[in-house]
Amino acid sequence: MKILVMSDTHGNTSCAFKAHTCSEPVEAVIHLGDGSADADLLREVLDVPVINVAGNCDPGSGAPRELVWECKGKRFLLTHGDAYRVKSGLASLYQRAQEVNVDAVLFGHTHQGFAKDYSGLLFVNPGALSNAGPHRSYAVLTITEAGITAVHYDID
Repeated sequence: MKILVMSDTHGNTSCAFKAHTCSEPVEAVIHLGDGSADADLLREVLDVPVINVAGNCDPGSGAPRELVWECKGKRFLLTHGDAYRVKSGLASLYQRAQEVNVDAVLFGHTHQGFAKDYSGLLFVNPGALSNAGPHRSYAVLTITEAGITAVHYDID
């Protein structure tokens, strides 16, 4: 299964749609906050499920701030990351991931994309798709029987 993961669109829906087009075909889209209205628009337009959580810049959003999502026998913790102070490190988020027994953690907030394995637990930050910075990126997850892989892509 192939999943598009994005975060921090901050209103840049054209970049979000471009990421989807570049990633096709995908079976789901995950938006990790700071763009809940953008996720709502994606949900209205795309013919795949759009799963999202709210970020610190999503006041009034009806989306949850955190979600444990299951797919193809794997459990994912979805969060924006600000509540776990991810700009200062991943210790709090790692502890939460262990508490809810997940295989991977997907988060945003830092606007810096990366994918790393910490003691068998995959952490993925897709980066940001906002217009605010010089670097925009997203990630594509692939779930197979062998596990979960993440690849990052830059977008112009």
